[in-house]
Amino acid sequence: MSLRFAYNTNGAANHRLDDAIDLIAGAGYDGIALTLDIHHLDPFAETWAREAERVASRLERRGLGSVIETGARFLLDPRAKHEPTLVTADATGRARRIGFLKRAIEIGAILKSEAVSFWAGVPKPGIDPAEARLWLTEGLTEVVAYARENGVVPCLEPEPGMLIETLDDFAALQVDGLSLALDTGHCLVTGEREPAAAVAEFAPRIGTVAIEDMARGVHVHLPFGEGDMDVPGVLDALEAIHFGKLICVELSRESHRADAMIPKALEYLRNCRRPGPELPPPDTSVRETPVR
Repeated sequence: MSLRFAYNTNGAANHRLDDAIDLIAGAGYDGIALTLDIHHLDPFAETWAREAERVASRLERRGLGSVIETGARFLLDPRAKHEPTLVTADATGRARRIGFLKRAIEIGAILKSEAVSFWAGVPKPGIDPAEARLWLTEGLTEVVAYARENGVVPCLEPEPGMLIETLDDFAALQVDGLSLALDTGHCLVTGEREPAAAVAEFAPRIGTVAIEDMARGVHVHLPFGEGDMDVPGVLDALEAIHFGKLICVELSRESHRADAMIPKALEYLRNCRRPGPELPPPDTSVRETPVR
């Protein structure tokens, strides 16, 4: 089977959304991971629904699928990055995050997106972890129910430093209908599992996948070839589980050179498992007789 690749618009933050879509389509991707933001389909604009319909039409014309991402830094609070979250102490703040995730689900339904991805958040100092988990479970239950009503797949992404940081944290959640947003690079940051092993272990629950290079123990999204990720091994693992959904390249620090990085990343993914120019292709015409 052929793996399908997308590019996250948070790595094209200096481009208009239409221009980013055209760059991604022109490079040969199968879809986009659309990070909703103030300049990329602002979910709080008065015209959000009309804009979503317009973007849906543009994606359809370009033959692109989509995943909705919700990790914009200052969309909800201009003074506090990524706040409020599902584990914010203030109930009004948590409700604002839930409302945003519901809006993301509505947009996902309009775009016919494969999934909507989100994370838990970081509890502030002094917050009881047990209480934070209760808030999280309550919020997730509400969001998952709304996603089910709208025919959208809700996916939680374990994120280094957040309340749900590892795959084991995700597995311990008791929320029916919640899928996994697997960022393969995060496995290298937390050191919990090799990325390919995580793909195999959590195959039945994976709703969407992000891929990039990353150095072990350092949460910085790197271009392919600059970190410790065994990209060919991850792609092999995804093929082994017959993963047919979008695999989303997330290079959020590369917007300043998105024009070059968008096609370069896809070229790497398509060619990283081929023999190098100095190596002959494998000879499949002669097979050794196995020793019995």
